[in-house]
Amino acid sequence: MIASFAKAVGQLTDPKLARIVLIGLAATVILYAVVYVVVGWGAHHLLYQIDIFGWHPLTIVGEILGGAVVFIVSLLLFPAVATTTLSFMLESVCAAVEFRYYPSLGPAREQGVMEMTWQAVRFMGVLLLINILVLPVYIGALLILGAGAALYFVVNGYLLGREYFELVAMRRLSPRDADALRRAHGGRIWLGGIVLAIISTVPILNLLAPVIGTAAMLHEFEALRRRDGLS
Repeated sequence: MIASFAKAVGQLTDPKLARIVLIGLAATVILYAVVYVVVGWGAHHLLYQIDIFGWHPLTIVGEILGGAVVFIVSLLLFPAVATTTLSFMLESVCAAVEFRYYPSLGPAREQGVMEMTWQAVRFMGVLLLINILVLPVYIGALLILGAGAALYFVVNGYLLGREYFELVAMRRLSPRDADALRRAHGGRIWLGGIVLAIISTVPILNLLAPVIGTAAMLHEFEALRRRDGLS
């Protein structure tokens, strides 16, 4: 797993990836800004509703903490934003990695725009829903020596590892075989997802998370399917 991420980071300067990285950065920043605005609007609307009931002291405290809360919530949702961007760059990133490291591979299974769009919407919906449902637990666990952060990385590590691996695997295998391979090496893929979840919370570096995650999971997929004798 360490070797896969090292290869992924090492290829960021590859001209074939440089253009993808720049496009991905722009798209991720724009999409993240939209999420930030939406979360901010939601927080403001909630405070307005509280103020209607005359809970002015609570409203004042909320206004003071509102900016920090909006930032933290937006940061927690960042993996969903980054992965949505990834879904539309997947083929280009994989092609660049395969060109450099696996030149003997034939063409991958073609995926239409509708299929890629559905994958992006489906996963972002699942990731957003689960993180929103677990958000109160995150906040409560923050009071217990950083347990909230640990829970966040564990939950999102599983989701990100599964999604990135399946997106890459289904380019070469049937959905059934891709799922079987993921299940057979679930712990290793989960660990890779945790690494990716951590990267997704590091400012600046998180903007590169979709490209790094795709490249790293491609290396993992090729290693695991060859180990298991899958074509």
